Amino acid sequence: MLLCWAAPAEAANTCTISATAISFGSYDVFSATALTGTGTITFACLQSKPITVSLSAGNSGSYGTRNLNNGSNTLQYNLYTTAGLTSVWGDGTGSTAVYSDSAPPKNNVNVNVTVFANVPAGQDVVAGTYTDSIIATINF
Repeated sequence: MLLCWAAPAEAANTCTISATAISFGSYDVFSATALTGTGTITFACLQSKPITVSLSAGNSGSYGTRNLNNGSNTLQYNLYTTAGLTSVWGDGTGSTAVYSDSAPPKNNVNVNVTVFANVPAGQDVVAGTYTDSIIATINF
């Protein structure tokens, strides 16, 4: 007689992540109005297991204020998890927040998450193109 025992198997969870760029348009140093913008992070996971999405600090190395750079010139901005610009999106350390989902859809269904951005008014900067590179990381 042959007895076979099969242990339950669990497939490894895999997730993918991508993001769209945020374009603020033209910054007017004389305007009293901040520039705002939005971007989208899209993720999809094979299994429905808790995930978090964090964002790097970018050029500035700090979540307190991120910097868009044009050579040695900087234009301050930040990224937020809410439209009210109350929670800085970072890595969860200090006073930063991350996006979390305790039960995201499974079977690689795309989930779109909005990133809210703000460039404060009143910055005296030279004309030019300012950029930053942010890394979005999904932990599962």
